[in-house]
Amino acid sequence: MKIILLESIKRLGSIGEIIDVKRGFARNYLIANKKALYASKKNILSVGKIKSELSKKDNEKKQFANSLHEKINRKQYTVKKLCTENNELYGSVKPTEISKLIFEKDKVEIKPSTIQPINEIKSLGKFKVKINLHSEVDAEIIINVETSESIQ
Repeated sequence: MKIILLESIKRLGSIGEIIDVKRGFARNYLIANKKALYASKKNILSVGKIKSELSKKDNEKKQFANSLHEKINRKQYTVKKLCTENNELYGSVKPTEISKLIFEKDKVEIKPSTIQPINEIKSLGKFKVKINLHSEVDAEIIINVETSESIQ
């Protein structure tokens, strides 16, 4: 299915580009989230006219992502979890928990869907976590998992 991108998307394309993607991905994600339009003749003409507006909005999003990047990049966050004698956690540290932790410490709101742990966090120690703030801006933080002595 041919679509026109309304914003730059990593590994897909940039604003105004006409690309071919699977029908379900186009309908259920790109078009539903207003990231793309069907590639009809009418839409191609209208996107050509508003391309400068779209790139201006994208630049604003990129600047906002850069400001978030400066606030959280290379920071270390500590999580206290219950663990077994082998230093393995009961469960794991999930992106929603990491998102709440960043908000509590730095008052920066980050969607859990943009948080990608490099390795699954299931034991004590330090773990690198990648955060996609924009298609061109990534931040990396360190999650330090420590043992919690009592049940909270």
